[in-house]
Amino acid sequence: MKMDGCSNNHVNTPAHRKVTAVIIGAGNRGKNYAGYAEQFPDLMQVVAVAEPREYARSLIQKRHSLPQERCYPGWESLETVEKLADCAIIATQDQHHVQPAVAFAKKGYHILLEKPMAVTEEDCRSIYKACRDAGVILAVCHVLRYHPPAKKLKDLINSGIIGEVVNINHTEPVGFWHFAHSFVRGNWRNTKKSTFSLMAKCCHDVDLIAYWMGNKECVKISSFGSLHHFRKEKKPVGAGTRCLQCQVEAGCPYSAKKIYLDPAPDRPRWPMSVVCDIEDAPEGYLHKLKEAVENGPYGKCVYETDNDVCDNQVVNFEFVDGATASLTMVAFSEHSCKRKTEVYGTMGQLVWDESKGLKVTHFDFATKTLKVHHCEENEEATGWGHGGADFFMMKAFVEAVAHDDSHCIVTGPKVSLETHLLAFAAEEARLTGSVVKPNEDPRWKV
Repeated sequence: MKMDGCSNNHVNTPAHRKVTAVIIGAGNRGKNYAGYAEQFPDLMQVVAVAEPREYARSLIQKRHSLPQERCYPGWESLETVEKLADCAIIATQDQHHVQPAVAFAKKGYHILLEKPMAVTEEDCRSIYKACRDAGVILAVCHVLRYHPPAKKLKDLINSGIIGEVVNINHTEPVGFWHFAHSFVRGNWRNTKKSTFSLMAKCCHDVDLIAYWMGNKECVKISSFGSLHHFRKEKKPVGAGTRCLQCQVEAGCPYSAKKIYLDPAPDRPRWPMSVVCDIEDAPEGYLHKLKEAVENGPYGKCVYETDNDVCDNQVVNFEFVDGATASLTMVAFSEHSCKRKTEVYGTMGQLVWDESKGLKVTHFDFATKTLKVHHCEENEEATGWGHGGADFFMMKAFVEAVAHDDSHCIVTGPKVSLETHLLAFAAEEARLTGSVVKPNEDPRWKV
């Protein structure tokens, strides 16, 4: 439902007062969200940045014309000065979310928080409480709730055309090279250094299932999964410790040379921008990228890192009305993050296959007819991450802050905490081999 002051995915971005923001964490996600101010300078302005890496900090400084005194080496030094902006965009590494989120909420900043909220149930609750007590808006970056096909699926479910929802079958195919990049070599490879892969990669998907189910109470969860492949004992005979010096690299699908250097990029773009984001080196970008692959963590053999997170996992949910859902997260797929969802109702079936475009198909049991529901495209979202969902989330958040209207946000504090707790409960079920009953355990209740 459209609320006062809130627009929707299918209209051009309306005019409203300019919202000011500070960026805390200037990595890939922080730069992306700050890009809203570059695209719509009349609607949002970045007024400060806090980032320990000098180059990443200076990049935000240049793009947003920030004076030196508004560039901070960390969130702690920014937090000591008077409130500078309407909101804080927090995109630090996962385990570093809780402290700045709590601190800046207490100072009266509205908070946009990259997912996951935090890496422990206690820290998620602390963020929720801090924002509630301060009376500030909290939007968690569960961006897929804003994705046009996901929203179309929700609207069709709500319309009643498939009757009661009985089951949802949802798959997140991470992609063979993407998993190697992010969860074997990258920042999310190790549970102690970040969090478990279901939380890091699929808190989006747990949240979507809850969204499509109408956020009804979940009564049972089971889960199974493992680190099946990326282990030392699976290393091919003759393989080296680094890809650029490996004798069997040519036959390895997870080769860093294939992922980052073939074809050779002339400027930073994801995922190469994560490996090396130095754009203006005198030797050129490719030279710096090769150096990073040759010497850094992204050039390591995938069978020789300290990774320990699951590369495949299934989660089963039962809800209070007897409806069920299943989530599959798997590393080994052709498509990267091209989710597929099947919703089975008493009167029909809905299918969203992201690899086939922005559309949802509906099969009606009574008429035995198939209808395709296309999502209206928005040119303003072109080039934004998650199929444009990042743009729609930023649009909703900025409008919410401008109009002081949290109804613009569909990923607010209570629902986001609820779905994070479901993810924690699912991992508990996997680790203990038990069926968890989140409605009976206070650990998993808001």
